[in-house]
Formats: sequence, structure tokens, C-alpha cells
Amino acid sequence: MTAESVGLFVALIAVASIVVLVSRGLGIPDEVGLLLVGLGAALFIPPQTLVTPDLVLLVLLPGLIFEAAYRLDFDEFRTSLWSVGLLAVPGVLITAAVVAFVLSAAIGMDPKLAFLAGAMISPTDPAAMVAAFARLRTPSGLATLIQSESLLNDGTGIVLFTVALGFVSGTATVEGAVLAIGYAIVGSVVIGLALGFAASRLVATIDDSLVEITITVALAYGAYLLADQVHLSGIIATVVAGITLGNYGKRIGMSERTREAVSVFWGVVAFVLTALVFLLVGVAIRLDALLEARSAVLWAALAILAARALAVYGMLGLTGAALRGAGLATMPPGWLHVTFWAGLRGAVAVALALSLPADVPQRHLLQEIVFGVVLVTILVQGTTVPFVVGRALGTAIPE
Repeated sequence: MTAESVGLFVALIAVASIVVLVSRGLGIPDEVGLLLVGLGAALFIPPQTLVTPDLVLLVLLPGLIFEAAYRLDFDEFRTSLWSVGLLAVPGVLITAAVVAFVLSAAIGMDPKLAFLAGAMISPTDPAAMVAAFARLRTPSGLATLIQSESLLNDGTGIVLFTVALGFVSGTATVEGAVLAIGYAIVGSVVIGLALGFAASRLVATIDDSLVEITITVALAYGAYLLADQVHLSGIIATVVAGITLGNYGKRIGMSERTREAVSVFWGVVAFVLTALVFLLVGVAIRLDALLEARSAVLWAALAILAARALAVYGMLGLTGAALRGAGLATMPPGWLHVTFWAGLRGAVAVALALSLPADVPQRHLLQEIVFGVVLVTILVQGTTVPFVVGRALGTAIPE
């Protein structure tokens, strides 16, 4: 690492800290302020000098994902598991399919390329949702549902993106795609459980908070990298490893002093990484290019809202009604409205768009569609989530 790279990193941290302070003083969400500053910086900084897929997927996301997963309460996660599962697997597939249909019908895009665009914008973003819900006084069960979905569906979204690339190149089949998604989910869960359990047993033999914090860092990035190396989902592996350590390992092997130290450490890491993510996402977006692709961006944005409504009100709503009719507990109806609107897209979609091979047809248009949808969801939905939560739950929301 050169002195120039270190200086750039320090500058980004300093800028991000100032922007967050100013945003909070103005009463706007942190991620919106960071995104806007990034958009301004993009006028002077070539995005390829700062934003790369590896930086987002291998450096920033594992830490963010692990911190959020480590804090998840397993009992609450288990009660919302059926909802999370529906949104994270069939919900992602529905979104990609609806976007493909709309782009094909509205602008005449090749169905395979349209499905590729849908795959990139199908998952909600963990950084966006964790940042948004950190500011809101929502019921813990609802926050767990939204955050768990955003953590897990990125894993299925990245797998679907790989499958969609295979369709574009002619190397994938429907049967192979189904097997690949199932294999990736099961294999990643196994890796996450195994590493999370091993780390939990290891910290149980140690009474040194600094060493135990180091183990959590190794687990966060090790689970991601190992799963990625064997062509599975690093995100799912990291989520499962974080949940395992945060519920099992913390209970059997961490003293109160260590729990507090780990919590403070990962809180700082999450703050820094979240700030960098939104700043860099803004840098990656070019407003002039978005204007040229505004029609495609508008259709894609409308498509993800329609797909989100279908997944939330269709799958979750109908399932909930059936459970309620059978006398079983289910989520309150007001939660559906929050879940529908909380479908922000962010860093994962940007990283996938940047990682498109150079020989993919209409590569620039696909990238602008993704960047435009990210911009719309963060600026529109990200700024109005508190209002929607307040109306749906009947509470005062901002901290």
C-alpha cells in the first residue's frame, strides 16, 4: 500500500465523518448526505480510481454484514425465518423476473440482458437497511425481519447474478440454475455454521478481549473468503457465522467485559464502513450518463416497486392471512407496509454492475440502470422510511 493510498483512505474517513455530522445537524439521513457528497465528488474523481467490485465485496461488505449478524437475536430471527426465507429466495427471483419482463416490454431489451439487470437490483442492501433502521424506534421483531432479509438476500442475489451471466453467455440452463442456487445456499450455511461454531469454542478457552476481538475479525472475513473461494455465497456464510458467534459463542465463551469490547469495536467498524460505502456509491454514479438512460431507469424503478409489492403483499400477506385464519401468530398487517417500502438498493448492486465483463452486450446501459435504481431508492425511499414507519405503526420515529 502506497503513501498516496493511505492518504486517500484517511481523507475519505475525514470527509465521511464531517458529512455525517453535517447531515445529522440538518436532520437528513446519513446515507443520503454521504451519497450526495459522493455525487459531487464524482464530477472531479474518476470512479475507477476509488470504487472497485473487490473493494466493496471483499473489504467493506463482510465487516458490515458480520456486525449486523452478530447483533441479531436468534429467537427473534427464528420467529421471522419463514418471512425472511420467502423474501430472500423466491422474492429475489420474482424481482429479477418482473424487472426482466418490464424492461423487455417497455424498452425492447433482450430478455436475457433484462434478467441480468433484474438480478443485479433484486436484493435489498444490508448497509442501506441497517443504517436506516438504526435511526428508527421500530419493534425489534420488525427490525430483525427487515435487516435479516437484507443480509440474506444479497447472498441469493449474487448467486442469481452469476447464473444470469451464464444465461447471457449461453452456458447456463434453468435446471443448472436451480441446482446452483440450492447448492450455494446449503453449502454457505454449512461453512458459516462450522466456522462460527469453531470460533465460539475457541473464544470459550480464552479470557483476553483483544485476542477474542481479533478472532471475530478473522471469522468475519475468513467465512466470506472461504465460501467465495469455493464458489459459494460469502455473504450467507458470513451471516450464519455472525449469528452463531453472536448467540452461541457470546453465551458460552465471552465475559461481560469482552462482550462490551467486541460490541464497541464492531460498532466503530460498522460506522466507518457504512460511511465509506455510501460515499463511494455516490462517486460511482455519473448523473450525465443517468440522464441519457432515464427511460430505462424509470421503468426499472417502477418494476422493482411492483415486484416488491407482489412479494410482500402477495407472498407474505397471503401467507399471513392463512396463518391468521388457522389461529397461528403472524406479523401485524402494518409491518407489511414498512417491509414493502424498505426495499433500498445500494453497494451490492453497484459492485455487481461494476464487475460486469467488458464483453457483455449493452454493458453501459445495464450499469446506468443499476446506478439509477440505487440513486432513486436511497433518495426517495431512504428519506421517507421514517414517515412510512410512523404512519404504519402510529409512532413517533426519529431518534
